[in-house]
Amino acid sequence: MVYGRWSFCQQRPVMYQATSATHKLLSLRQRLKGVAGGTSAGKTISILQILIDKAQSDTTPTLTSVVSESFPHLKRGAMRDFLNIMQAHNYYSDALWNKTDYTYTFETGSKIEFFSADQPSKVRGPRRDRLFINEANNIPYEAFDQLEVRTKDEVWLDWNPTNEFWFYEEVQAHRTHDFVTLTYLDNEALDPQIVASIEAHQHNKAWWQVYGLGQLGEVEGKIFTGWQIIDEVPHEARLERRGLDFGYSNDPTAIVDIYSYNGGYILDEQLYQKGMSNKQIAGFIKNLPAANTLVVADSSEPKSIDEIKMYGVNILPANKGQGSVLQGIQKMQDQQVSITKRSTNGIKEYRNYMWMTDKDGRIVNVPIDMWNHLMDATRYGMESVKPSGRPTVKRADWVRRAKRNQGAW
Repeated sequence: MVYGRWSFCQQRPVMYQATSATHKLLSLRQRLKGVAGGTSAGKTISILQILIDKAQSDTTPTLTSVVSESFPHLKRGAMRDFLNIMQAHNYYSDALWNKTDYTYTFETGSKIEFFSADQPSKVRGPRRDRLFINEANNIPYEAFDQLEVRTKDEVWLDWNPTNEFWFYEEVQAHRTHDFVTLTYLDNEALDPQIVASIEAHQHNKAWWQVYGLGQLGEVEGKIFTGWQIIDEVPHEARLERRGLDFGYSNDPTAIVDIYSYNGGYILDEQLYQKGMSNKQIAGFIKNLPAANTLVVADSSEPKSIDEIKMYGVNILPANKGQGSVLQGIQKMQDQQVSITKRSTNGIKEYRNYMWMTDKDGRIVNVPIDMWNHLMDATRYGMESVKPSGRPTVKRADWVRRAKRNQGAW
């Protein structure tokens, strides 16, 4: 393989140059390859270049599938990039491109096909040799699972790490894999004006975390930002309330302890479980430390609240009325919030709790009804808690202390 002014196979003129991103991806050896990164990092282009080169170098014909969430997304993204690469390198032949099946057949007999994850017959279709799921965070885990088990040689995944998704829990935690993070600095082919435009966003911390640095972070559309993960609740913190959101068959019952500390609040997840009866919920609460702490629960289930109260739990309904959801969210947004690292479900909800968008992609002032069980429990519990006063240390000092002592992110 020769780089610089040449593509991966010798004697092929380069229009899309090999970059640091390409070199990093070529070093990956595991069957499952996760590629997270910021904007203009060259993730998709580099993966496609590698797959094209392999298809052109095969001695036995192979099938490669390139998949994304929907066909419009595919046409505007990976498929367009593929065709641009092929044409720029003078590899493309219109006779080899099937515009009906969206499959390109190389001179070697190898094929690269394009389809979307919302086509069940394709997802559960025939086996393939190689798979590339573009922007994998936008497809459900079930689709990945069906595609992956039907792939023989290698699976590529790429995404912008706007929030945690199934890769972090299902792949990174349990599967042998390669993982690499790319940024715009890995793409030397970028126009200097694009580099300047990216770097002009450094003042937007949430945007820069994801799209500049390629790190798992917070972007526009998330309801809550700036929370800190801490190891445990400090001894000096005061338990103010317990929030309770009811669930049963489809949703979990969620209970969170809310502490006041140094002008802010600390959340500590206590329960996140389906199938809990009112008697079991009451028994669980009565076995918690400081069992007589006031519990504020979802007022849409007055019968459950009355039954739990009969078991000796100090419980009241939340004040729910017109505008109460947005008012509660606003109150939480105005606070300095930490969450204990053992609150795994709460952390996941925090990372994924988003505002709805309209058909044009504009954010509307309505939260998406998912990833909100512990968030709702927190909102109920905090509604009657008065702010505990201004912090005794500056915000910057408090954040630095959290990062130093408790592993913030």
